[in-house]
Amino acid sequence: MGEVYCAKDTRLERTVAIKTLPVHLSADPVRKQRFEREAKIISSLNHPHICVLHDIGHQDGIDYLVMEYVEGETLAKRLQKGPLPLEQVLKFGAQIADALDKAHRSGVVHRDLKPGNIVLAATGVKLLDFGLAKPVSPVVSEATLTAASKSSTPMTEEGTIVGTFRYMSPEQVEGKEVDGRSDLFSLGAVLYEMVTGKRAFEGKSQLSVASAILEKEPAPITSTKPLTPPALDHAIRKCLAKPADERWQSAGDLASELRWISESSAYSGMAPPSARKIREALAWLVSGILLVAIILGALWLRNPKPPAQALHFYAPLPFPARDVAVSPNGHTVAVVGYLESARKNAIWIYELGSQKTRSLTDTEGAAYPFWSPDGQSLGFFSDGKLKKVDLSSGSLQIICDAPSGRGGTWNKDGVIVFTPDAALGKGLYRVLASGGVAMQVSQPDVSRGESSHRWPMFLPDQRHFLYMAADFTGRKGVDAIFVGALDSKEKRFVVEASANAAYASLGYLLFPRGKTLFVQRFDVKRFALTGDATPILADIQYQGQVKRAVFDVSDAGFLVAQTGEGVALSQLVWYDRKGKEIGAAGQPDVYGNVSIAPNGRSVAVDKTDTGSLYNDIWTYDLLHDSAKRLTFGSGFRSMPIWSPDATRLVFTFNRREFGTDLDIKNSDGAEEEKTIVSDDFTKYANDWSRDGKYILYTRGEDLFSVTTAELKSSLFLKAASALRNGQFSPDGKWAAYASNETGKWEIYVTSFPDAHGKWQVSTGGGEQPRWRSDGKELFYLSLDGKIMAVPVTVGATFDSGSPIALFQATPRQSVSRTDLFVYDVRRDGQQFLVNTQVKQQRSEPMTVVLNWPAKLSR
Repeated sequence: MGEVYCAKDTRLERTVAIKTLPVHLSADPVRKQRFEREAKIISSLNHPHICVLHDIGHQDGIDYLVMEYVEGETLAKRLQKGPLPLEQVLKFGAQIADALDKAHRSGVVHRDLKPGNIVLAATGVKLLDFGLAKPVSPVVSEATLTAASKSSTPMTEEGTIVGTFRYMSPEQVEGKEVDGRSDLFSLGAVLYEMVTGKRAFEGKSQLSVASAILEKEPAPITSTKPLTPPALDHAIRKCLAKPADERWQSAGDLASELRWISESSAYSGMAPPSARKIREALAWLVSGILLVAIILGALWLRNPKPPAQALHFYAPLPFPARDVAVSPNGHTVAVVGYLESARKNAIWIYELGSQKTRSLTDTEGAAYPFWSPDGQSLGFFSDGKLKKVDLSSGSLQIICDAPSGRGGTWNKDGVIVFTPDAALGKGLYRVLASGGVAMQVSQPDVSRGESSHRWPMFLPDQRHFLYMAADFTGRKGVDAIFVGALDSKEKRFVVEASANAAYASLGYLLFPRGKTLFVQRFDVKRFALTGDATPILADIQYQGQVKRAVFDVSDAGFLVAQTGEGVALSQLVWYDRKGKEIGAAGQPDVYGNVSIAPNGRSVAVDKTDTGSLYNDIWTYDLLHDSAKRLTFGSGFRSMPIWSPDATRLVFTFNRREFGTDLDIKNSDGAEEEKTIVSDDFTKYANDWSRDGKYILYTRGEDLFSVTTAELKSSLFLKAASALRNGQFSPDGKWAAYASNETGKWEIYVTSFPDAHGKWQVSTGGGEQPRWRSDGKELFYLSLDGKIMAVPVTVGATFDSGSPIALFQATPRQSVSRTDLFVYDVRRDGQQFLVNTQVKQQRSEPMTVVLNWPAKLSR
């Protein structure tokens, strides 16, 4: 329609937006009439949620509108980050409906309502672009017919399609006359996307989208967002009714309905069965805590001394807690648990003493949450970034890069201390919670055998912090808790421990040894333990690969911990392109990366020994259904990659305190493994070129290649943020990879061996690219676990088509950065081997202990 400029009104000293119709379009009478009509329509609509028209003019052959300058982002841009919090959906939806109601009552239908025409401003939404709006006779009252009767004959005759296909009503698609109920259908599609993060009607072409609008119903909202209020689900479905007579008959009625849902008990009404199960389980948890707290409080009132015994009970949850964090207020718990709709872990919030529970939007894939001092925000790690989310507004902010974060802590001065990278040799960093450049504050001591510093926790003075110094090479006596400081290199040994420690202001330090949690008096001024260590919990969940115990405490004597195993079983499952399960390889176990041999006869995986928690490389003979262990000894060997002739495997081995090595071993196990790349950087093998000349690997956050003949390494691609999942094209002239430079992982392609040009292949996020053997198709994993396929053309240049979803997978969820490839594809692209998460029949209960210090008095 035109171009929009930001300008300064020098007379009234205000910023404005100037929309122009370029000269070459001014000659088009239809476009010129539309432009003039837009000015007349906007000038007649005075509403706080419709962009204001200040002036109209013509100069040097250019028609222009002077409009209100609206500062904010479009809803389309916001939706790139995922769905909106429920509160915002209801608030913004009601405001859009109000704006449409004003337009419809003035005899105007927008006809192009879509996320790109809605701006989220500080004062609420602003509805833009009435360029396709049309005066019609709306289905409301006689009063509105008066305004419509004054308009001229509509410019768009019946049979002409205008608008944006994905948000059109059925009558728009068919080219019929429309009224205000057409806008309500479009608003229903927008609301659906705001709630789910997915479009209501999808297709590979405009024809297939149009067909979906006319014939298909969108997937139920509850299949993606199970906690959506049924009343909202009903309101949106009524908007999307195919016959206009079955929709809301006025935008005002819809606005009132959305406000009622927001303000009334319908907001917390009966949820779908899956959500009810979660709430029922949590109701028992919070009710039990509340009851025991009342009893305990009564005891304290009668006797200021603590009761003789601590009070234990168990809280069954529908999923195992992968991590927990108790807020400063002592009654809110953030739990990392599996979110079925996203096929990923997410952060769940539990308010003790209340039956309301919720998962936090935009936290899919989250790990290791930690609270702000005021309890209003949560920091966490996902998509290779350190992020924070405000609990009241749901707003999300990326703070800085954190390729594989390992814990954080937030002090009252707004400083976060965190571990940005699990790579060996990485220490702790500090960064402002508002964002900025991260600065290193600790360095692992190689002379002592330390591989990593992680799991920091601020002490009461807000300057010193606890942290764990960890070793991952199998040495004894290295793993320990230390005290560090923000403004010095101070480092004080506290105690040997196998994972993270926590301080409670009652004057105690809690720390694990194996799967037993100990507590001991801690002098916070001298940073020294006193007395004896006392075991208070056994069988806590211990995640040996990252050295994390799942527990947390509040200052008031409240302890919560997850019991049971800390490893998740998975199964190597074969699927066809339609997602039909066609077989399995091996038995359920703790598998990591998957690699199919080029000859299709074998599969290589890294597998975790549940006893030692170390990784080794195994191969599976697919013809004889037999398994063979290829590597032995302590340490972590991961990411096996086949040579083109399937006679050798290259993999990562952490034999060093700083960095990892790339080792090669014959696939028949006949010879000892040998190192081909060794330095003080953490490296992961990614791919082996089909001609056998190069191995692609990540070093730190960059992509490197090494020649197999000379063993000469060189930088291939420098990361803007973080790179991984590098894959050679079959002809060796291109490389696909994943980068999180936009804030989420996406798939890109560049040339090899010199990186010239850059093409983004994925849309909406993607990881783990894999090529078909003829180079005509590229596969990847979407952020919600779908196997995606993209037609590509390689030659003198690169080109790609639109991605399509083949099927929904359920890949194993892991916080380990070494899980770089959870699936592989046969050379013909017809069968996929997915490291599929095994559904747990039951979840071990969470243990809740009130007044745990009473255990020490015994």
